[in-house]
Amino acid sequence: MSLGHTILGLLESQPRHGYDLKRAYDEQFGHTRALPYGQVYATLSRLLKNGLVEVDGTEPGDGPERKRYVITEAGITDVARWLAEPEQPSSYLQSTLYTKVVLALLTGRPARELLSTQRTEHLRQMRELTQRKLTGDLADQLLCDHALFHLEADLRWLELTAARLDELTRKVRG
Repeated sequence: MSLGHTILGLLESQPRHGYDLKRAYDEQFGHTRALPYGQVYATLSRLLKNGLVEVDGTEPGDGPERKRYVITEAGITDVARWLAEPEQPSSYLQSTLYTKVVLALLTGRPARELLSTQRTEHLRQMRELTQRKLTGDLADQLLCDHALFHLEADLRWLELTAARLDELTRKVRG
């Protein structure tokens, strides 16, 4: 996810201070990890330098003056272009799981045990996500569904690999 584009999108709805942007980001996207203030201001600085936002005004605060940022026409165009571009699906053609299985076979370690341990970890994480989904809001439910679908695909791969482990062992040890 592009933090710059996310901030631009949040600014498109209304001008905001850095503090307000952080709060809006955390409410919408920070379900598992809040956005650090430093990252907000560093991103705003870059967007300002690139002409995608501008300072709309300042207000006195307890500390330094609070700047209110507004998106520029160039920023609106940039975020619109980003939203219209499809995301590249991950191909997963070189996964860490596959690498671990092959290395276990090459080094004489128990690959079947590795697959079983990984399966247990996937199932544990799926239980956590399912519980979180039951108590979460709609955004949390959608995020959990996305993660669960990927974990289900991994589980199918783990089961397929376990079923073909003898064949893979012969091929790898050739």
